[in-house]
Amino acid sequence: MATSVRQDCLYCEGPDAPSERFEWEVFVGTQSGEVLEASGASPFQATAMDALRTAMRDLPPGAWGQLGHRVYDAGAVADEHSSRIIFRAFLDAAGSVRFERVAP
Repeated sequence: MATSVRQDCLYCEGPDAPSERFEWEVFVGTQSGEVLEASGASPFQATAMDALRTAMRDLPPGAWGQLGHRVYDAGAVADEHSSRIIFRAFLDAAGSVRFERVAP
């Protein structure tokens, strides 16, 4: 029953409703491996994608990023099960950011 209540609450509104956010990260390759260059979060997917695109524009070729979707249940602590990567971003040869949807 607790599982059912939690699943039904994904569509609830109000103070006990779960919250969600979109987290983005940008990585740059170095001689010692990949380094996190920038990151951020937003409650809106479009805003997070714009921030990711802006962060990647002035980076060297080979930089890449990812956009994740995280859902927080009311009163619960976030864990790896509440998050999934939904887009990967790459710089093309012209320096434009290209998004690729990640299969669920």
